[in-house]
Amino acid sequence: MSQNESQNTITLADLIENVKLGGGSVITSITEQEPAAGPHAPLAPAKFVDGKGSDSKSVFAYEIRYIVEKSEDQDEPEKVVKGKPQKVVLIDSKQSELNRAEAAIEQGRQYGDEAVVKIPRAVVTYQTENGPVEYTDMELSHRIFDGHFRAGHIDGKPITENDQYRALRNCTPADMSALLNTAPAALLFGAWDSTRKSNQVRLRSALVGEIIGVLADQEPGAEHRQARRGGARVDAVAASVKLDAKELSSLVDDQEAELSAKNVAARRKEVKTAKADARISASTLGLGSIPPTLEETGAVACRRIIRSWVLSLATLRQLRFGTDETKNVAARALLAALGLNAIARAERELYIRANCDLIESSAPVVTLDQRFGKKKTFAPLTVEHTDQLLLEAIENAKKAGVADWNGQTFKVDGNPIIIKNATAEDAE
Repeated sequence: MSQNESQNTITLADLIENVKLGGGSVITSITEQEPAAGPHAPLAPAKFVDGKGSDSKSVFAYEIRYIVEKSEDQDEPEKVVKGKPQKVVLIDSKQSELNRAEAAIEQGRQYGDEAVVKIPRAVVTYQTENGPVEYTDMELSHRIFDGHFRAGHIDGKPITENDQYRALRNCTPADMSALLNTAPAALLFGAWDSTRKSNQVRLRSALVGEIIGVLADQEPGAEHRQARRGGARVDAVAASVKLDAKELSSLVDDQEAELSAKNVAARRKEVKTAKADARISASTLGLGSIPPTLEETGAVACRRIIRSWVLSLATLRQLRFGTDETKNVAARALLAALGLNAIARAERELYIRANCDLIESSAPVVTLDQRFGKKKTFAPLTVEHTDQLLLEAIENAKKAGVADWNGQTFKVDGNPIIIKNATAEDAE
């Protein structure tokens, strides 16, 4: 394959040809990355909760992956070196990567980008003391079938009595047209109407992504020797603030509306059980310094970092929008274009989390599977190119009579009972 051929941009014709039955299985985008500060820099991977209640702890997710090493042969940089199973850590999970893609699309909508403002969406609006707050189907976990939508109202009536919403919930594998024209995020990113007693819509995500790090320490048991990270809090006013019971009670009373219920209950218990001459630390109210301590779950050293995206054309081919195959192909190509746009937008800003700053070691490699071992490589995806691709796909779907995307919004009023009882406390 020539250099010029490898740098061709993917086209709508490519998508249309490969969402037909028997087309390519996937489109992938793979990027080699490295710590921004250099190979010596530790990285903070994603944390997960292991256990429940007081026995729970934060842990990293370690796995065994088959890693093919990069060639160090300057004359043959594409030469494949035999791989082997190696320990890796999950730096960013599949769910987090999808969330980043959806957030990037929503950001584009806020900036008024021509292509993404045309995408239909559903919005639930809560009335708060600070004014109305909107949440879209790209922000809520189960998309249009999320509990926040299901508990909402339209025109003062429960959403479950709304004909348009019922049409969404009654979609079948034979016809997903209602979702395509109202809340297409579910068709690309996946959704599950899990609380419905029957006829649940289940859609696997056609787009998945992740970032993994190949651990520098590959010795047996290395996955249990987690690095420790130092942390502290410095109070510019006072290193320590200790109050008597009456003073602490006064502070709690003044701040009760802003403190969590657990914090208030714990502080009042301290006040109630304190001895007459006791001095109680106010650190739980954010006052005073906290001496430097070491956390068990800190960071890891990685000798290689890989970000990967997979857009499953095979998954899109499972979707139908009636019996007209021309319409089916146009709809699938539209969703594929949206998926590529999501990848490009997610990759545009390489932001993960604190202590996890990364840079690209090389340009993303975009590959279309052509079945039976054949592959075609394209230029890296850009927002500018995939925006144009999405606009072309929107127009093609409109001409086919299967979708008319013009930025329509399915509006839902959030249930005030939910927002009234919402807190920032973690579930037990």
